Amino acid sequence: MNELARRIDQALPQTQCQRCGYPDCARYAQAIADGEAGINQCPPGGQEGVQRLAALTGRPALPLDPKFGIEGPVTVAVIDEAWCIGCTLCIKACPTDAIVGANKRMHTVIEPVCTGCELCIPVCPVDCISLDNVSGERTGWAGWSPAQAAMGRERYLARQQRVAREAAEHAQRLEHKAEAKLADLAAASTLTEPGALDRKRAVIEAALARARAKRQAPPG
Repeated sequence: MNELARRIDQALPQTQCQRCGYPDCARYAQAIADGEAGINQCPPGGQEGVQRLAALTGRPALPLDPKFGIEGPVTVAVIDEAWCIGCTLCIKACPTDAIVGANKRMHTVIEPVCTGCELCIPVCPVDCISLDNVSGERTGWAGWSPAQAAMGRERYLARQQRVAREAAEHAQRLEHKAEAKLADLAAASTLTEPGALDRKRAVIEAALARARAKRQAPPG
């Protein structure tokens, strides 16, 4: 991320809602800096957010593009716990780890760290998630503080790191399991014919090579 993109990212509300059309605030910021996105695609930032981005980029402060949504009050997700089936889909969708629970157990929202991104709503199979207005008539930056934006960024980055770490740990467990099978393939397999065992060994070795290459490859 270049310097302009960093400054743009710092001016965004960091709800990580994807309503701008990009996977997160940082990539929207980079797209603006690269001239690939408009400065009026962030509904949570509202018209004041457009003004801030106009000042940073030197572009005209156009009205918020309704194609990406409208400016509104700050909201938080609320789970109707009586209807929650514990599917964990909302937990996986939440960009700030603001939802806690376990498989087949009731989930709940940690309100102070919810950014109101709405990403949990469409994935809920029983429609038990709603939004509560927590800023009254205040919309955009009038209802969302710099501290909340900083929290959104920090929680999102922490979640990204956690997900990457867990994926790496899972891959390493699978790698160790494959190595253990290779060490005594005859005992680990129901195959007995030597040619079939050799083919199985080749498949596992190729999979291990791909896994190691992926793990050792530089990020990005």
